[in-house]
Amino acid sequence: MVATKMRAGLLVGLVLTCAPLFAHHGSAIYDTQKVVVLKDATITKFIWANPHSIAMFDAKDDKGNVLHWAAEAGSPSALSLIGWTKNSLKPGDVVTVYTFQSKNGNPVGRLNKVVLTDGTTLKDSQLGDADSKEKSEKPY
Repeated sequence: MVATKMRAGLLVGLVLTCAPLFAHHGSAIYDTQKVVVLKDATITKFIWANPHSIAMFDAKDDKGNVLHWAAEAGSPSALSLIGWTKNSLKPGDVVTVYTFQSKNGNPVGRLNKVVLTDGTTLKDSQLGDADSKEKSEKPY
């Protein structure tokens, strides 16, 4: 009887300890109603890692100042299913980035898609294509 209660207690403790592992954050920090388009952005780093890949790039604002951006994308396993590889974005690549910027205005966002200079479009796996959302063209 004591052993059964002890096992049940350990099981409950284990479940409660592991519960946060099943949680996942949403996109509430991003303005998913408005796509920000960053033309002539230069990739500085592409991190192909779980739980999200990260594209880091520089883009000029309307005053000509360079802003250092970071945008999260899907996991490598999800992105690879839609044509991405760990070499899809390389430092020095000049691209057009479509992103959902953070609501606080910082230069971070949720990647929507990237258009390479050859016209190839790499879409993110979670939020789809920016063409279905209102666009906010920015001069950077």
